[in-house]
This record gives sequence, C-alpha cells and structure tokens, in this order.
Amino acid sequence: MGLLFGVASSVAQQPLYIVNGVERSSVEGIDPEVIERIEELPADEFTIARYGERASNGVVLLTLKYDEEARFLHESGSLADYLTSTVVWQENDPTARVVLRYRIATDGTLSVVQELEVSDRRFLRRVMKALEEAPRWEPARKLGEAVESEGILRLQLPVGRPMPRKIELVIR
Repeated sequence: MGLLFGVASSVAQQPLYIVNGVERSSVEGIDPEVIERIEELPADEFTIARYGERASNGVVLLTLKYDEEARFLHESGSLADYLTSTVVWQENDPTARVVLRYRIATDGTLSVVQELEVSDRRFLRRVMKALEEAPRWEPARKLGEAVESEGILRLQLPVGRPMPRKIELVIR
C-alpha cells in the first residue's frame, strides 16, 4: 500500500506539460536536440486561472523546432531498416558500425553533417553510397511550412553480432 501511495504521490507532483500547444502527460521520449525553447510557469493564481487545477504543480511549456517530424518515404519503414536491406555487408565481413548526424533539408534531401563513430571506412563508403541513392524524405513541418531537421543514424552490420572489443595491453 505504501508503494502504491508513493507512486501516486510522485505522479501527483508532476507539472502540466504543454508541447507545441498540446497537453501531454509526459515529455519522455522527446529528443532534447529538437527542443527550441522551454518555459516554466509557477503554480501561482495566474497560471491556475489560465490552465485550471491541473496546473497546481506548475506548467512546463515546450516549443519544439517543428510540429511534425520528418518521415522517411520508403516501404521498409525507417532509414536504418532501409540501409540494413540495401548495404551489402556479408556475414563473414567484420562487424562494423557507423553513427552519423544527418540533416533533412526542406526539399527532403538528406546530407551527413558529422561522422560521430566509424569502425570501418569501407563500411562507411557503402553506407554513404546507399544514402546518396535513398529516396527523399517528407521534411519536418512547423506551422505548415517545411523546416530543416536533424537526426542520428546508428547502423551496425551484420545485425545482432556484437562489436569486437578492442585489445588492451596492461603492463604491470
């Protein structure tokens, strides 16, 4: 009973979240990179008068860089799924990983902004070639207009195989 009471009281302590003008019960899952502005309103009489009793623990207003996220326009679903099926990487090839920051332009084209991790240059070249040939995206939108957005691509092939550990030499 005490555990349930503790959970109920912690939930009751949460502020009211409003994301791009829409009430939400939580802000979990929102990438901090897409937050344009955060404004915290105190639980005072003005805030409660505007938002009602649900604002009795304050209000957190989040403005995101866009209203609708960019969407990858391919039947495979996600960009990672598309690349997994497109990039030729054999089972006997070493496990390889790339982590890239990319930008989706307002015309739906993708460009790589930064290489964050590359374990195999040959694998990177194949991923970059597949990205060049990939279909365009539906760009992110804010107030009905196309806007640039960014994302992070994490791709490791063969799927399910762990990356080998780097050998460390310890001299004592």
